[in-house]
Amino acid sequence: MRAVVQRVSRAKVSVNGEVTGEIGRGLLVLLGVGAEDAESDADYLAEKIAGLRIFEDDNGKMNRGIAEIGGSVLMVSQFTLYGDVRRGKRPSFDAAAPPAKARQLYEYLVGQIRAAGLGCETGRFQEMMQVELVNDGPVTILLDSQKVF
Repeated sequence: MRAVVQRVSRAKVSVNGEVTGEIGRGLLVLLGVGAEDAESDADYLAEKIAGLRIFEDDNGKMNRGIAEIGGSVLMVSQFTLYGDVRRGKRPSFDAAAPPAKARQLYEYLVGQIRAAGLGCETGRFQEMMQVELVNDGPVTILLDSQKVF
């Protein structure tokens, strides 16, 4: 699984003009599920996301987690994180999980984030979505359950 985690002051996702998820201060997570991924990959990302210390403390250092600041997560599926353009200019998505598997793991990860006591809003799986955000910092962290980066 791959995630682009952005610290935001606010973010929302819409489908056909309808807001499906919206948060104030917190984390926007764009999530891609790989063909080889399993629940253990989602567990790894849930632990990382819930524990990221990327919010500033009283001394201006990134030392606080999302729970400490009372923030929420907005989780948006994005299979294009597995787009491979090493050969040519049109991405190949062969490494992305098929939709049924990706949906199951996406929903499992959302459940794990909620089980950690965090509010978690979502987009709508396998839909064209419009994502709006104000990246705070900017702070953007890349996560990969296979530890590729």
